[in-house]
Amino acid sequence: MDRGNNSRVTEFELHGLSGPRELQLFYFVFFTLFYSSILLGNLLIVLTVLSERTLHTPMYFLLSNLSFIDMCLSTFATPKMIVDFLMEHKTISFEGCMAQIFFAHFFAGSEMMLLVAMAYDRYVAICQPLHYTAIMSIHKCAGLVVGSWFIGFLHSTSQLVFVANLPFCGPNNIDSFFCDTPLVIKLACTDTYILEILIRLNTDILGMSSFVLLFISYTIILVTVRRQSSAGTGKARATLTAHITVVTLFFGPSLFIYAWPFHNSTGDKILSIFYTIFTPLLNPLIYTLRNKEVISAMQKLRRQKVSS
Repeated sequence: MDRGNNSRVTEFELHGLSGPRELQLFYFVFFTLFYSSILLGNLLIVLTVLSERTLHTPMYFLLSNLSFIDMCLSTFATPKMIVDFLMEHKTISFEGCMAQIFFAHFFAGSEMMLLVAMAYDRYVAICQPLHYTAIMSIHKCAGLVVGSWFIGFLHSTSQLVFVANLPFCGPNNIDSFFCDTPLVIKLACTDTYILEILIRLNTDILGMSSFVLLFISYTIILVTVRRQSSAGTGKARATLTAHITVVTLFFGPSLFIYAWPFHNSTGDKILSIFYTIFTPLLNPLIYTLRNKEVISAMQKLRRQKVSS
């Protein structure tokens, strides 16, 4: 930080997963393997959907976009965290901190809306099957994806506007492995009470509205599936189970961190790691383990690569 009468923070110190040197090395290996698995697992889904014509459907188009966002969500902070395990002083520049805030909310907000789009796709497929091909065209899917990214951009921009112009003159310690709005704003050298309320409202409105839409959609879908007795309901239940599991894994930790009024530093750090690292790894597993079409397409892709 610059010293003087007008001292200004130029970097922040991150206090994420601390511990003795041996434990830091263990974290380095552990999270490097996890991060590599996230990239490989989600990239495999994207390549499989792109290469297999039978998967060129709205559901798998949205799934491949979810995998892409998961790769981005795990990348905005995880590589920095992994490198920091080898560093004695874990610091990040002011500009880098602002960038992490922007991308954290950009990718998380985009994923929330994409999960809503996936729920809408399943609603149309199960509740209005005769009109599915007319409603869920490729243009409609592209519009849903672009809309998800746009809403995520608006959300992250508003979060950044709240924080970027605040005065920071110390302390500069952040008790996490990445910069996030609620933690950074508390370090400002001014009264931020009103801003904290606005930030919470901004995040809660997006998170809770998405969650309510998802809850209503899947409730209607589950009731519809339960009333049906066709042979396709088994496949529909398996797909819905995967969707609902992913929604729970993503929204559970994020809503607890941003909407729950009582916070615990250690608990928040664990939940942050869960939805930025563990959830992006679990998503490809959840969507593929019980999906015979994706598994078959992956096996076909592997045979093509081996034969070539």
